[in-house]
Amino acid sequence: MFGRVTQAILLIGAIGTSTAATATDEWQVKTSPYSVDETVTRLTAAIESAGAKVAAVIDHTDAAAGADLDLAPTTVVIFGNPALGTPLMQENQRMGLDLPLRILVWQEDDDTTRVGYVEPDALASRYDIAEDNKSIVMIEGALRKLTDAAIAE
Repeated sequence: MFGRVTQAILLIGAIGTSTAATATDEWQVKTSPYSVDETVTRLTAAIESAGAKVAAVIDHTDAAAGADLDLAPTTVVIFGNPALGTPLMQENQRMGLDLPLRILVWQEDDDTTRVGYVEPDALASRYDIAEDNKSIVMIEGALRKLTDAAIAE
């Protein structure tokens, strides 16, 4: 039905697609109508009004400029709520490597601003914590609400 070259192209395409999907399966990515700076401002305000604490805002673009390198706007917001994170670390202390939580805000080549984070169920899997763990479920809801607030028009 298909020639060998066509089959090879389809196979390579399928492999490329499955590899790309695997690389992003753990991520939730949303598009923001705002600039990176405005999205970060809105995100940090949402975090603080939700009662969580912003631990740090890391401007990777500024750091790159300090090394005489160019990088499109890229910022990480690190934040947490010990009431949710501590029980997870009590269950598996290595979870502390991924806590406090992080949300990445970046500008793609087409000037689109993206907001992304690693899915809490992926973190649960990584640290052998049940995906239906109360803290995991609450963190998932919080990440969804916070990022939705940051990108709301």
